[in-house]
Amino acid sequence: MKKYDLVVIGAGPSGYAAAMRALDFRKNVLLVEKGRIGGAGVTNGALSSKTWWEISREVRQFNNSLKRFNIHQPEVNFDEVQGEVRRAVKERVLQLEDHLALVRSSEKFGKYLDYLQGSARVVSKNEVEITSEKRIETVQAENIILATGSKPRRLPDVPVDEKIIMTSDGIEHMDHLPKSIVIVGAGVVGCEYATILSSFHGTRVNLIDKGDHILPFEDEDVVSVIERNLELAGVRIHRNSTLSRMEVTDGLVTYELAYKDGSKEIFHVEKALISIGREPNFNDLWDASLAIETNPRGINNDDTRTGVPNIYAIGDLTADIALVNVGELEGRHAVEKMFGNPEKRMMYENISTIMFLNPEVAGVGLNETKARQLNLSYRVASLDYSVIPRAIAKRNTEGFIKLLVTDDDEMKVLGMRVVGNHASSAIQAVALLISMDKGIEELAECVHPHPSITEGIQECVRMLLGKSMMKPDAMDARISCRRFRDGVYETLDVDGFF
Repeated sequence: MKKYDLVVIGAGPSGYAAAMRALDFRKNVLLVEKGRIGGAGVTNGALSSKTWWEISREVRQFNNSLKRFNIHQPEVNFDEVQGEVRRAVKERVLQLEDHLALVRSSEKFGKYLDYLQGSARVVSKNEVEITSEKRIETVQAENIILATGSKPRRLPDVPVDEKIIMTSDGIEHMDHLPKSIVIVGAGVVGCEYATILSSFHGTRVNLIDKGDHILPFEDEDVVSVIERNLELAGVRIHRNSTLSRMEVTDGLVTYELAYKDGSKEIFHVEKALISIGREPNFNDLWDASLAIETNPRGINNDDTRTGVPNIYAIGDLTADIALVNVGELEGRHAVEKMFGNPEKRMMYENISTIMFLNPEVAGVGLNETKARQLNLSYRVASLDYSVIPRAIAKRNTEGFIKLLVTDDDEMKVLGMRVVGNHASSAIQAVALLISMDKGIEELAECVHPHPSITEGIQECVRMLLGKSMMKPDAMDARISCRRFRDGVYETLDVDGFF
């Protein structure tokens, strides 16, 4: 029986990152994958959907500029769009496969890394059984990492065939842009696909939202911008509604909604997308004798370690944030716990996120909704894109920057939200301050490139310090600085006092 220091089950973003980090410690590693390297982070998830979003954004921007070219709106070549997405996915998969082959053949790392294509099952705390097309074999492992990812969650009694009624696994394999589609679920993924499809101007999109507004975890000012743009693009949002039934009749989708007021309504569309989250892939992944506990959201773990001390769970298998960057961090952290001595536990408070909507929304740390749920007092500065020179130059001033800090003299950063063009480029400095548990003074005099969107962050900081160039009380609602304490907002005055 072959022995390894580490067996990693799953070669998606988290598993691949874990295997590569283990090589830095010169440990013998076996990486096992039953599908293609990259997992949902590449083939039917993050990379593919974001390629769709980038192309749809180009289409939307071009259509918004038609007057400059004195031409009418052209028709989208769907085959070319689909081909571009597939080329992007293939490019990344081949890149990872080539990298793996080069690592395995290198003098420095080759002797430490094995790779097997097949399904793996943990049969004891130190044994993994691997089933491939040719054989079944068992290997011995000092440590094991479970990184098998997740799959789209389905609804009972809804006949998903991935052609007419689809999940995110099927929607990217459509052979044409549908004339109409209903999206069940108004979370991030549902809203991203609503943005993508409506941007092509050829699909009528209905979006089912069980609450008063989409993106229920986000602040009202963020949501209002996204909702307005979706509806301007022709998206119909079914608010306060639940899906009573969905079926395929004569090749089309029939669905019935029940509203909170007791009324019901029936609709007919060409396609449907079920977007109600994802569930972990751990069915029969380990023997029942192992003390690995689960909950509805994933595997119970303490800083990536499961109830079995030498077995770790990372990525979408856990109940933490299901993002590619988080999974990669967890994979590296788990390896460092095995073979190194990390100074800190995994930190999730400074995780940067981005929602690919119209406009894009980037965030880090707490938003106001979460801060109020935690009964925190805080100070918040908000600045509209319309007063940022770079946004003016781009002729796109939709959006804002909002910075939250503690309600004390230290004013440590709690979080930030940026809605608008280049949103993601404005996050990292603030994420670093959160991880360092620092106040905002360091950002106040930082020299930003001009013109840039990040200059807006500096002005938010200066507002909180009472020394801004643009005075809040002189700019109407475009600039504001407030304190939230005991359920009440107070406004910063011109001298920088509440």
